Amino acid sequence: MDRAAEMEIFVHAVEEGSFSAAARTMRLSPSAVSKYISRLEDRLGARLLMRTTRQLSLTEEGRAFYERARTILTEIEEAEEVVTQLYAAPRGTLRINASIAFTKYQVVPLIPEFLNQYPDVRIELTLDDKFVDLVNDGYDLAIRLSELEDSSLIARKYAVNRRMIVASPDYLEKHGIPRTPQDLVHHNCLYLSSRESFNDWHFDTPEGHVSFRAQGTFSANDGDVLHEAVVAGLGMARLAEYLVHEDIRAGRLTPVLTEFVHDRAWISAVYPHKRHLSPKVRAFVDFLADKFTPVPPWELGLKDARSVRKTVPPISETGILTTGDNG
Repeated sequence: MDRAAEMEIFVHAVEEGSFSAAARTMRLSPSAVSKYISRLEDRLGARLLMRTTRQLSLTEEGRAFYERARTILTEIEEAEEVVTQLYAAPRGTLRINASIAFTKYQVVPLIPEFLNQYPDVRIELTLDDKFVDLVNDGYDLAIRLSELEDSSLIARKYAVNRRMIVASPDYLEKHGIPRTPQDLVHHNCLYLSSRESFNDWHFDTPEGHVSFRAQGTFSANDGDVLHEAVVAGLGMARLAEYLVHEDIRAGRLTPVLTEFVHDRAWISAVYPHKRHLSPKVRAFVDFLADKFTPVPPWELGLKDARSVRKTVPPISETGILTTGDNG
């Protein structure tokens, strides 16, 4: 009998409290169970169990072996379950927490296609830019656009969320094009009232890294409103590339200071640390990977997409992020 089988018989004997109970579970005779455990003890050179007519008790060596054997058997069960789940059809309710703007513009339009592929899956989507506890709040996964502080989470990285400073051609014609970050003090910089940190614009210059606090005549607590205000020519704002890419292609907005802007974070699907994913989570994570990698759709066709991508490290498919949240 192999070592895994010996471990399994031993663990059953400990957990069920007798050789006869373990024998019934394993479909063996009590004498066979006793023989296998004796053989295990002989091989290890240590007494694992103290036997009486009424009960079994673990020795110190037996306790240490039991704890490790239990872990190994659990890992074997999980490994087998992974293979089984690869062939299981995704089904059930998939609870997703996701950042508002990105999900609204880039994920929601894809959901009908996903549900057509997996008709036994039901999606519950919550849009929220605040921190959430995936486990305690009962979410299967989250879609996040910033670094993660919780190292117990696993992230499937899809693309880089680049923010750029944009303005309408009419605004730039009236007020001029800023050539350096210092020129922004002469411009109407629109800002987000709900997140102070969002209003620190970061730049890499020949003199080093500099930050600029956006100030202007208009603020809003919603990125979509800032977007509309910029398109209307009210001022300039720092907005995500996925939000403004169509306006840039159509000539409604123009990026400025592109050679200085230093502002990006990963776009990732994030889920609690597990040795394997349920079929419904795996299906959704892989579905988004197919849509957003190797080049996300909002980068396609932008004139400077190639040069921008050169400045960003390659995207790995999986990994543990160690630093932020939804963003």
